[in-house]
Amino acid sequence: MFRLAHISDVHLGPLPDVSYRDLASKRVVGYVNWQRNRRRFMHDAVIDTIVADLKAGKPDHLAVTGDLVNLALDGEIEMAKLWLETLGSPHDVSVVPGNHDAYVPGAFDKVCRSWAAWMSGDGINTPVDRNAFPYLRIRGNVALIGVTTARATAPFMANGFFLEGQAERLGKLLDDTGRQGLFRAIMIHHPPVRGAVSQHKRLYGIGRFHKITRSHGAELVLHGHSHLPTLSFIGGRGARIPVVGVAAAGQAPGSHHPAAQYNLFEIDGEKGDWRIQLTRRGLTGPSIPPSDLQVLELGSGTGAVTASG
Repeated sequence: MFRLAHISDVHLGPLPDVSYRDLASKRVVGYVNWQRNRRRFMHDAVIDTIVADLKAGKPDHLAVTGDLVNLALDGEIEMAKLWLETLGSPHDVSVVPGNHDAYVPGAFDKVCRSWAAWMSGDGINTPVDRNAFPYLRIRGNVALIGVTTARATAPFMANGFFLEGQAERLGKLLDDTGRQGLFRAIMIHHPPVRGAVSQHKRLYGIGRFHKITRSHGAELVLHGHSHLPTLSFIGGRGARIPVVGVAAAGQAPGSHHPAAQYNLFEIDGEKGDWRIQLTRRGLTGPSIPPSDLQVLELGSGTGAVTASG
């Protein structure tokens, strides 16, 4: 059995010192949003609590589906690298970038250079850039495939983009790993689900993503961005593909969004007979430690709730 943990939307704080030059861009909008909203509800202490609970469960691997930072300031990107080092070895932690990690032009390239060890495929020694996605890591009988949808956008926009070139490369990886009989888990930031978020936050290329995964197959899709613990499915021939979101890892109780959670998947079986159990663990109050919130059985293309708490 392989145990895969999943967190997203960490939004590490506090913000480093910000100059007027830093704010002469889209960042001024994000800075105001941080001061008015995120600063009140995105707490390092919450992240620390979630990570400590996650580590206590000793998962085999951790997937982080983006938005480690807020404004993609140089200081934030470096701070996120230091934080990733505390999570574990790059061999055991896989990251895909989110829209906040590519907040302004040039930020995506800086993130790729700084976080390359956590966003590189097995045996790849070339620099990480946009064309390095999707990347592939094989751990046990699980193929972890990292997709990027992150791109700098205009003020008040947080869209993602899944374009033809990456779609073609993803199809080849899904075929190759499918022939090996591996469990294929795709990591992506923006939810590839229509209506999951508002129009200014949506993913462009949802239909393309569905076409590729239906045609080439996959067993699981993990995403962030919505800050919600969601479950939907991509239909296709045979079993449906579960698409699973998660609450923001740094979200303190008291916001209109759910308090911090993480997903823990127990993956067992073999090609054609995979069994997936999803346990959502998270906070229910300011001083209450994380607990099981829901348990779902996702095997055989179904998603029936078997227990909740």
